[in-house]
Amino acid sequence: MSKRETSRERVLKTLNHQEPEGLAIDFGSSTSTGISIFAYDKLREYLQLDKDQLPRLYELFLMMADPSMEMLERMGGDIVQLKRYAPNFDIPLKDWKEWSFPQGTRCLVPGGFLPKETEKGLEIRDEQGKTLARMPQNGFYFDQVDFPYVGVEEMEEIDALHLTGISDAEVDYLAQESRRLHEETDKAVMYPVYNRTFEAGMRGWGFEEWLIQIMTNEDMVHHYLETLTEIYIRDLDRVLGACNEYIDLIRFCDDLGTQTSLMMSKERYRELIKPYHTRMFRHIKEHYPKQKIALHCCGAIEPLIPDLIESGVDVLNPVQISASGMEPRRLKEKYGDQIVFWGGGADMQFRVMEGSLEDLRRHVEEMIEIFAPGGGFIFAPTHNIQADVPPERVMAIYDTALKYRKRA
Repeated sequence: MSKRETSRERVLKTLNHQEPEGLAIDFGSSTSTGISIFAYDKLREYLQLDKDQLPRLYELFLMMADPSMEMLERMGGDIVQLKRYAPNFDIPLKDWKEWSFPQGTRCLVPGGFLPKETEKGLEIRDEQGKTLARMPQNGFYFDQVDFPYVGVEEMEEIDALHLTGISDAEVDYLAQESRRLHEETDKAVMYPVYNRTFEAGMRGWGFEEWLIQIMTNEDMVHHYLETLTEIYIRDLDRVLGACNEYIDLIRFCDDLGTQTSLMMSKERYRELIKPYHTRMFRHIKEHYPKQKIALHCCGAIEPLIPDLIESGVDVLNPVQISASGMEPRRLKEKYGDQIVFWGGGADMQFRVMEGSLEDLRRHVEEMIEIFAPGGGFIFAPTHNIQADVPPERVMAIYDTALKYRKRA
């Protein structure tokens, strides 16, 4: 009797455009295939799992739960995340403590999570008392409210910014944790590189001002992105020099699309953003050829998919099938032999809350039957499971995916 494939083998086959024995499934391994802590707590109660432990909140911007191994097995998850040491607001994932939110959800949070209650909601502040992010009253995630580079317009001002790379402490942590995940689980290990290019400017200047800089201040933008890219490549070498053998997938984030169009023209992308994407991705291909490169990129980005493939992207996430030009069958037919689709398994923007549970199951079946043939498809919903999605609908999605795995 042949040995059944492990989760890691299933994912690696998929990444190499081979059809695995069973459908590769992701549950909660990233900040765009995750589940809100509020929805996760309800799902946990619905399934009667982890009754003796509170769920962990690891992603503080989007309020994402860290699925337990018991939950991961129930949902069929094949991927685990090699979490950053301090993924948000420089708050390390340690010294866990109990916390209760106004919605009634109880969970564990990192010890450094100390938001201030104000009339505007919960606020996260830096050591000087400046508000960095805010969750409105009865909100479900934090919004960035501080944009530190507003007013920066000269190359000399870029050189004065406090742009630093990864710390020695984090490299040591990642080396130990990546080995633990590789040896103690049979899951594929995904490392979330926080090397944003276009999005770095949005977080620094704010959305509107960054777009203005892109259109009016090309020399400054190039200088900023050149400086960032040098830091990013240095960080990649440090991390992969310590962890390469234990990591199976590297995930970058850079949203480039809106619901109906690109955020900039193809020509502007090719002039200002693509050179830096290409430099990073090709550096990985040249020096760490075992790695597969995933790019999280929301929106109507079909016109840029050939450019992303040319730059070195192997995997596209979240596959926003509800955006203009992102019709699933056309994507699979046009690009299915060139790029892996990670996501697109259920439309979380519209279809998840519409119609009956049977309607939702049929929708998921249709997406799997389009994307899965021939390999190159990691099942996940299109983006995160939001706070208001009831557990019955979560299970309609994942039990349908598991049904396809059991057919193997």
